[in-house]
Formats: sequence, C-alpha cells, structure tokens
Amino acid sequence: MVAFHFSLTKKEKEYLKGLVRQRIAARLAGGEAATPPAPTETLRQPLGAFVTLTVGGHLRGCIGHIVGDRPLFETIGEMAEAAAFGDPRFPPLSRAEFDNVAVEISILSPLTECPDPELVEVGRHGLLVRQGMRSGLLLPQVPVEWGWDRRTFLDQTCRKAGLAPGCWKDPDTTLLWFEAEVF
Repeated sequence: MVAFHFSLTKKEKEYLKGLVRQRIAARLAGGEAATPPAPTETLRQPLGAFVTLTVGGHLRGCIGHIVGDRPLFETIGEMAEAAAFGDPRFPPLSRAEFDNVAVEISILSPLTECPDPELVEVGRHGLLVRQGMRSGLLLPQVPVEWGWDRRTFLDQTCRKAGLAPGCWKDPDTTLLWFEAEVF
C-alpha cells in the first residue's frame, strides 16, 4: 500500500473544526448552517472522512462517509450533523453537551484491498471487513486506544460487522485497508 501523503495546514484544520461546530450549533438553534466556501483547493478534494464527537472522553457520536465522491469540506459538514444527531447508538446531542464536546476529524485515503493481513499495522491502517450484506469499519486510532494487537484489531473489525471473529480469514470476506489524517 502506498502511504497516504495528505496533509492540512493549521488554518485548514481550524476551518474544518470550526465548520463542524458551526453546523452542529446551527442545528441546535433550529436552523441550517450555510457551509462557507472552502478556502483552499485541498479542502475541495474528493475524500472520505469521519467526524468523531466525545464528551468527557467518552464517545458521543461517530459517523463517516468512506467514499471520496464529493468535496472534503462538504463531507465534513454533513458528517458533523450526522455524528451529532444521527448516530443510532446515541440520542441527539443536547445544547448542554455541545458546550463540552471534543471534535476529532479523520480524513481517509482511498480504500484498497489488503493483500495480506500480516501487513496491517496497528496505528497506521484502518480496516473495513465486508461479507455479503454485512460490513464493519474501524479507524486507525481505535486499536491504539484499546491497546489491541493486529489479530485483535482484525477480529474486532469482524465483530463490528456483526460477523464472527476470524471472518477475515474466510475467502468470502473482503478486507480493505486505508490510512487517515487524524486531528
């Protein structure tokens, strides 16, 4: 796999984090936020991304769009609202929580088929397991946060898909990998 050579300037990161907060605040106020035009060409690249929200160090919402089929800044705005108000694991974010929410953004490289699970590096690669109609994705930072080794990471990605641990060894399973710029 070719390394993901994507980087953002401090101003671009600030723009995206501000965009997340702006979109959530507008929804909390009962309206819609107009997304300001992206200030750079980099932010108009078609890339997939996830927005993760935490409150007090605990997950509060995480939604992403894995396919880079629209400009990054548009994807981030949409995923911000989805993470705050559409993650089925949580009730919609409240105004009180918004004041304490921490934002993490993960910008994804294109997904490609992993040629060998032994090449998966914890902390570098994210994974997507797909078998039939089931799929599960874990971002590169997840196994680091949980202290998993490569095999546990692979098994937990299977579990995320609602499949048995070890499904990644099944020839009917597709294992995709990616890298991410996380901030």
